[in-house]
Amino acid sequence: MADVAVIGAGPNGLAAALTLARAGLSVRLIERNSQVGGAARTLELGYPGAVHDVGSAVHPMALASPYFTEIGLRERVDFVVPALSFAHSLPGGRAALSWRELDRTVAGLGAQGPGYRRLLGPIVERIDATADTLMHELLRIPRHPAALAVFGVRAAALMVPGPGTGESSAALLAGLSAHAAGGGRGPASTGAGLFLGATAHAGGWPIPVGGSQAISNALAAMLVLAGGSIELDTEVRHLAEVGERVVLFDTSPEALAEIAAPVLPERYARALRSTRRPPGSCVVHYVLNAPVPWSVPELADAGTIHLGGTASMVRREERRVRTAISRAPYAIVSQPSRFDPSRAPAGQHVLWAYCHVPNADPSDMGAIMTAQIEAVAPGFADTVLHAEVVTAPGLQAQNPNLVGGDISGGATDLLGMVRRPVLSADPWKTPAKGIYLASSSTPPGPAVHGMNGHLAAKSALRREFGIR
Repeated sequence: MADVAVIGAGPNGLAAALTLARAGLSVRLIERNSQVGGAARTLELGYPGAVHDVGSAVHPMALASPYFTEIGLRERVDFVVPALSFAHSLPGGRAALSWRELDRTVAGLGAQGPGYRRLLGPIVERIDATADTLMHELLRIPRHPAALAVFGVRAAALMVPGPGTGESSAALLAGLSAHAAGGGRGPASTGAGLFLGATAHAGGWPIPVGGSQAISNALAAMLVLAGGSIELDTEVRHLAEVGERVVLFDTSPEALAEIAAPVLPERYARALRSTRRPPGSCVVHYVLNAPVPWSVPELADAGTIHLGGTASMVRREERRVRTAISRAPYAIVSQPSRFDPSRAPAGQHVLWAYCHVPNADPSDMGAIMTAQIEAVAPGFADTVLHAEVVTAPGLQAQNPNLVGGDISGGATDLLGMVRRPVLSADPWKTPAKGIYLASSSTPPGPAVHGMNGHLAAKSALRREFGIR
């Protein structure tokens, strides 16, 4: 029997197990699937030779993560960082371009450029300090108050009319904020979008060669090297099946409440079961016989493309998907084989695209998504060899952490980020002795950065083993 068991081998479970193993503990990592990775897996989906990221595909937070920097992940994973971080398609055959080089972006925005620089430039200059501040729990004394002040002033400014009101810059910023489903303009979604935008001009938005699985495999290899063990194809349904006295859960709060029901106080378990969920997602995995025929040629060089029109159009459709599907949804598109030819057979390409839908809505958005891309890439439909649609319930079937297709681990408004899963100075620790939550449903929230698992493990090391 090991000192610690970790249930769930997503990026956070891997990070938690690695942190514990490197502290000298024996660790057993248990995973229900036949491979590690959770929402950072890469699989063949119905078309031989083409591999697809079933969850996250582009990884700005992997480069920004303090923990991944600490363990040297970038030296173990081959990342391609596109010069054009992301683009936002606009009506009339136009697009706003966010280059990794801030000066180039500012120049392309014309008269809107100086305002964009005033907004993003000071954050880019302080990106490491800002990342350290935002990638920890919110309820702590900040180690970089100056960086937090710079960031907070700009996030607050975006919540009122003024900065970013030019059509192109406003669209770029709205598309960034819309990564948090639901169309909110509160401090949490606005701040998350602002930080995401800053990473586009700092480390960039990298694509791992071989797919997101490369990140998960690198973490797994480091864990085994540190002495940890990994058990695949093993689903834990009851806590009694795990003999270790300390258990970390890289699961949804709802799953934690069910698995650890005998030891959790009912009030806490009820809070877990009541986790607020934002809209879900529907993902379409395409295989193409040619590159996407974008009407704006520069889009061919973008790692990520946002579709949905002007800022007001994006926000309108994102509000709509709280309760109904959109016929013209905001969509996020990634074209990984443009930068990593290993993803598809010779002469072919894979494309990854998703939009938001009401939580747990079973609608197949494949035809609507294809029409959205066709509108900005005439002839796109003729390039499609295969399309694999994964609905919101399908996402949960692939990965139970994605409840109702929610890829964020719970609501990402201000309340959802502070009460994650409950209001606490140590939100990873549960009231039950030796039981911890380590998933994206804890601070600092979603994305592939490993910080949730790392911080949960640090809490367990301190409280259970006296290791700091």
